[in-house]
Amino acid sequence: MTERATVDMWFDPLCPWAWITSRWLLEVEKVRPLDVRFNVMSLSVLNEGRDELPDNYKEMLAKGWGPVRVCIAAAETAGPAVLRDLYTAFGTRIHLQKYDIQDQKLYAEALAEVGLDPSLAEARHTDARDEALRASHNAGMKPVGTDVGTPVIHAPGPNEGETVAFFGPVITPAPKGEAAGKLWDGVVLVAGTPGFYELKRSRELGPIFD
Repeated sequence: MTERATVDMWFDPLCPWAWITSRWLLEVEKVRPLDVRFNVMSLSVLNEGRDELPDNYKEMLAKGWGPVRVCIAAAETAGPAVLRDLYTAFGTRIHLQKYDIQDQKLYAEALAEVGLDPSLAEARHTDARDEALRASHNAGMKPVGTDVGTPVIHAPGPNEGETVAFFGPVITPAPKGEAAGKLWDGVVLVAGTPGFYELKRSRELGPIFD
């Protein structure tokens, strides 16, 4: 591949596995002709109506509307390209610095870091942009199916103009350098194989934010 390709990733700032996958994709950009675009999905939307979930997970989902609503508000205000840096600002604080997702400081600092008005944090308290949130969520999830979560990636397919949507990869820690590129090569190869659906093993490690 000589021309740069584009891969779209859908994220919820709450998900540690999506965070690690996103850091891997940014590594891939350095060693492959690839540009990553970030898009918003929502675990809160995905799990609506699932009463069988544990109470602590449902409590997290209830709080999880805040970050994704602010991401949508930011994208509408400054354009979708802002999500790349805003996701990094959110993820660094949520996953590495362990900010509470209900803490006003999280939103004020993350928005200021990307040059946006901290007052956009108020978007987390209203459903005014939920239609746009659901549209972004559905654009990412429908091609891959709603029985998966995040990360979701839409990658160039084997034929020109074709896109392959898949869940994953779920990895820890994020590979660096050429190791990141080799994983990308393998993921695209299997994802673009007709009839290929799943390759999985039990996780023995939790998220490693290295």
